[in-house]
Amino acid sequence: MFDSMKIERHLSREAFKEMEPKIREGLLDLQSELIAQKKRSILILLNGADGAGKGAVLNQLYGWLDARKLRTLTYGAPTDEERARPAIWRYWRDMPAAGEIGIVLGSWYHAALARHVLEQPDGARFTETLHAINRFEQMLASEGVIVLKLWLYLEPKEAQERLKALNEGPADRPVVREWDEVASKKLRRQLEESATEAFRITSTVAAPWVVISAEDKHYRDAMVGSVLMDTLARAIAPEAPPEPPPVPLKATAPQLPEVSVLSALDLTKALSEDEYKVQIKAEQARITRLAASDAFRKRGLVCVFEGSDAAGKSSTIMRLREALDPRCFRVVPIGVPTDEERVRPYLWRFWRQVPARGHTTIFDRSWYGRVLVERVEGFASPAAWNRAYGEINDFERQLHDAGYVLAKFWLAISPEEQARRFEARETIAYKRFKLTEEDWRNRAKWPLYERAVTDMVDRTSTYFAPWTLVEAENKHWGRVKVLRTIADRLEEALAEA
Repeated sequence: MFDSMKIERHLSREAFKEMEPKIREGLLDLQSELIAQKKRSILILLNGADGAGKGAVLNQLYGWLDARKLRTLTYGAPTDEERARPAIWRYWRDMPAAGEIGIVLGSWYHAALARHVLEQPDGARFTETLHAINRFEQMLASEGVIVLKLWLYLEPKEAQERLKALNEGPADRPVVREWDEVASKKLRRQLEESATEAFRITSTVAAPWVVISAEDKHYRDAMVGSVLMDTLARAIAPEAPPEPPPVPLKATAPQLPEVSVLSALDLTKALSEDEYKVQIKAEQARITRLAASDAFRKRGLVCVFEGSDAAGKSSTIMRLREALDPRCFRVVPIGVPTDEERVRPYLWRFWRQVPARGHTTIFDRSWYGRVLVERVEGFASPAAWNRAYGEINDFERQLHDAGYVLAKFWLAISPEEQARRFEARETIAYKRFKLTEEDWRNRAKWPLYERAVTDMVDRTSTYFAPWTLVEAENKHWGRVKVLRTIADRLEEALAEA
């Protein structure tokens, strides 16, 4: 890719001054429409050799655009807060809202390239990282975030000369330097080769690379402005109508009956009051001991509670809370997205709740809402909820790779037991707040939810984040099974440390 940049590109100062007002006017008009629509956001990844002018380009963009909807997102060595979480967490935390533009210095590419060049892992690991980046960027694109990836290119000789000048001469203004750790010529050559490989693998339809010659600053800035105008125009363009679904072929064989994963559960399982008291205390003690251990400080625990309405999620979470240090956990109830959450990618509100290592987050309902309630109620398109299975698996794999233990539970009860619990809530004053008209309406959609649960378990139960189906008809049995599963998962994970 870099070979194509070896033709010198220049633009006179006079020519640049003549075209600059048109660039600025075009950018402001397009940005104004982006802000008004609030449908998409743009992430500009500014990459390139030190001395290529990343800081100058950043300042030029602030001079051209409405700075009120422009954010600079800079990343260097991880802070203590960032180090305590998965590496990609800090990028999720800072995700701009729809209508905003974020300019990123020190993106996920910098981290991947630096690790590959400095730590010299095998090429397979680097390739795997790049493919994970592709999936991440594809997901962002599907959720309305346009990623504009710029590499400001300098010939190696020119880059070395500029780097030498930066090192020896006094700087009259701040200089954006990202590659101080890559000091030798040999490492910088390896960096260029690795960057070329990264471009080859990660220049996709959803997020292509744009390489811009940075030898001449006027040409560089004019090209950045032109490319950004094209990107803004794409961001505000009407969405293409969805393609009509294919016409299904006529069945040539009898259709097999649909099988629900919940139908195999034995909902008659139960514990007596005396058995329950002994077993729940034993499992709570195990969790207390494991969560307080030195080994857990390098780990984290994420618990997901899903299930039928009135299946006992809240009361089970209460028994788990009793086993945990209140300073080291939080319960996150998930409901209808807020305005702040709606203008960002779907997983944003969950990524920002990922606990620090040594801590626990308990999700009372979760990201699985996209493939459950949003699917059944029609709040998400078939394309969105079908896509979500893979996005969820990637999310959970990233948590697992960062040392987190994931425990996911579906609490199952029968329709008859749910009706009995609903009726009890209507008559008990302090439980009445838990029951809504929507809960009664949802009972009519029981078969649809059962089908959605089956698909969810089939497509997202992985070795690193398996689903546990809980027979919750008897609350005693269900609570003990949940806490025992968490204790077992923690014990197994900490034994590996």
